[in-house]
Amino acid sequence: MARFSLPKATFSQQAAATTLKKLIPVSIALMVLTLLLYNLPPQPKKSRLHPNLGYLPPLEMKGGDPYIRALMRTISASEANDPKPYSILYGGGQIDDLSRHPERCITIVSGPNKDNCSTAAGRYQMINITWYEKAALYHPQPPGIMFWKSYSFEPEYQDAVVYAWLSDRQFWGEDLSQLLQQGKLNRVQKLLSRTWTSLGYGIEDNSLTGRLPKVYQKMLKEELKNAA
Repeated sequence: MARFSLPKATFSQQAAATTLKKLIPVSIALMVLTLLLYNLPPQPKKSRLHPNLGYLPPLEMKGGDPYIRALMRTISASEANDPKPYSILYGGGQIDDLSRHPERCITIVSGPNKDNCSTAAGRYQMINITWYEKAALYHPQPPGIMFWKSYSFEPEYQDAVVYAWLSDRQFWGEDLSQLLQQGKLNRVQKLLSRTWTSLGYGIEDNSLTGRLPKVYQKMLKEELKNAA
């Protein structure tokens, strides 16, 4: 009795067809997963919590002098040590609307200015008067002649205004970046302490004041590495 056998080519075609049927669902699943990952909304930056120094999040602003950037992060570590520093009010409250300075006057409950109130807000705890004064000089997107609009208080603009202000040699009477490059952090802290009183030479030190040189060195190391 003659045995019937399929040609080898037929077996190969059947094997290929079977393999293809198995691969199709896998390929579809991978395509769907890729599309889902691609369309995920951007995740907010996570603030890094240092066990001894608190929250030391990066700046929203891109680029710039790493010495001034490190100084900005040092100021905010002392003035607004919070996982969301750009939206913090004096006293620790938070705001959602950063289209302008919030101008909320919060009662001061302790210290030399007790029972007064403060409008300090944002990463650099700028009071409303100071913000409008400096924004008029340094804000990259002024409202122009549209008097009903205000200077945006969004994170990148808080950074931009303070960066330009700290870089203004004429205002401070010295080149802050050059002083920092020379290792004269104490001198810079003294110059800035009338504006940010927690920097060590003002009227209101806090629990982090004595550790600010350590904060600055850590921030500078990160900023120099990022700039390289």
